[in-house]
Amino acid sequence: MGRRPRRRGRPVDGIVLLDKPTGITSNAALQKVKNIYFAEKAGHTGALDPLATGMLPICFGEATKFSQFLLDSDKRYRVIAKLGERTNTSDSDGEVVETREVKVSLGDLERSIATFRGETMQVPSMFSALKYEGKPLYEYARKGIEVPREARKITVFEITLLRFEGHEVEMEVHCSKGTYIRTIVDDLGELLGCGAHVTMLRRTGVSGYPYEKMVTLEQLEAILEQAREQDIQPRELLDPLLLPLDTAVQDLREVNLLPAVASYALQGQAVNIPNAPAEGQVVRMTVGEDRNFIGVGEVDAEGMLKPRRLVRTHDQQ
Repeated sequence: MGRRPRRRGRPVDGIVLLDKPTGITSNAALQKVKNIYFAEKAGHTGALDPLATGMLPICFGEATKFSQFLLDSDKRYRVIAKLGERTNTSDSDGEVVETREVKVSLGDLERSIATFRGETMQVPSMFSALKYEGKPLYEYARKGIEVPREARKITVFEITLLRFEGHEVEMEVHCSKGTYIRTIVDDLGELLGCGAHVTMLRRTGVSGYPYEKMVTLEQLEAILEQAREQDIQPRELLDPLLLPLDTAVQDLREVNLLPAVASYALQGQAVNIPNAPAEGQVVRMTVGEDRNFIGVGEVDAEGMLKPRRLVRTHDQQ
């Protein structure tokens, strides 16, 4: 007898804001949520370290087409650092490689923190997911191999000292994409001359998503169990938690198209629009009075709007 075809999951479109727990990788968290939703396709937007907790948008189905815009968005974090110890990973999951005396005043700390505000160049940690010759940096780091990394421009819009007690420093950080909070803490420790590492990291914001919309794995599992107990389809209780596709591109300028014009755009054709934005600007495209989201497009040199990524309905598949 031949094998029965493996179930692929159901088509689900939307975004759920997971409050990632500590102690697991972002990919492990993604797989748990994907299984709970029995989703055919899913991806996350910007990995959090196993130590870290907080907002991890999980994109399902057509939302994965727009996940890059969340990767590129601003982030907000709350971090606790321990002064006096430097680790090989810049967080408490690593091994202590150096211990130094802490002689830091509040004034020293505030002046040092202020140096991180604005645009700076940051060299990514060896324990990051950035790739070198096709492999994540952390794979080299675990083998004790140091590889070259280019400094990258980052922006720290705000960094605020919340608490300074003993050897603990607690801060809030609002930063651009690609900013490594562990590296900021490690660099801060070096500025202070005592070393430092992250003991707690929580992502509190991605783009404009509201903090209170996050759900935990425990909550999702409880909903799944509730559906079983009530003998109803889990989707009836789970799907209302999904945020719309276009929330992934909420920071982009909207261009509203007439239905007749949108029909051409949906076929991938460039369309003429009045008062076109500047060349190269990426916009979110909506249709008609209901402002239905159909995808994102980019304005070309002639002022035409060229579709880049389109929403595909399941009856088109």
